[in-house]
Formats: sequence, C-alpha cells, structure tokens
Amino acid sequence: MNRLANSKNQFQGEYKKVLCVCSAGILRSPTAAMVLSQEPYNFNTRAAGLTAEFALVPVDEVLLHWADEIVVFEDRQAEQVRKMLKTPKPVISLDIPDNYGYRDPDLIEAIKVAYDNTTSQHANK
Repeated sequence: MNRLANSKNQFQGEYKKVLCVCSAGILRSPTAAMVLSQEPYNFNTRAAGLTAEFALVPVDEVLLHWADEIVVFEDRQAEQVRKMLKTPKPVISLDIPDNYGYRDPDLIEAIKVAYDNTTSQHANK
C-alpha cells in the first residue's frame, strides 16, 4: 500500500489528527505534538518542519493528507501550509516565536494557552 493511502488507516481510531508544523520540526512542533497528544486534548499528533534542509521530518503531501487540522507557530508558516494543501483544512497559528528549547515549560504553557484561546475564538464564530 502506498503512503498516501495508508495515511487514512482505519486503525488510528477516531482521534483528531493534528499535524504540528514549525520551521525545522525539531523544537516547537514536537513539543506541541507532545502537549496536544495528552489530556485534555488526546489528539493523534505528528510533528514536521517546513524548511526541508533543516527538518528531520519535512512537511509533505502525505502528512497534509493525514491531518484533520494543522497547527503552526507563525502566520507566514500558515500561509506556506495553506499553499501546499490540496483541499482546505483548518490551519491554526499559535503566534509563538522560535526562542524556546524542546519541552521548555514556558513553551508548553504558551502552547496550551495559545491553542485554547485560538480554538475557542474559532468556535465562537
């Protein structure tokens, strides 16, 4: 089976699939993937980077197809992701700068606050 077809594997369950994207996919997005995979969110998460020469896991068509929602950290990243999407999907920008280490407690708190604020604003529209 090819990767694109396998991205919708039925055994992943009914959890929301959230792709977390930052520049390189090494610090912010893996931290967000960890945060959003735990209580109270319990999402099925993956992390990737937009800058192919730095990313361990570059954003690609398969990851974008897999995701129900994409979380980015900067508005310019949201624009890049939207241009890559073949079908419209929610793209949430958390507006968190690239000045944190992996799993930095301040980054974890910033992700929770920004995600909750952003998604509650979208729900009220």
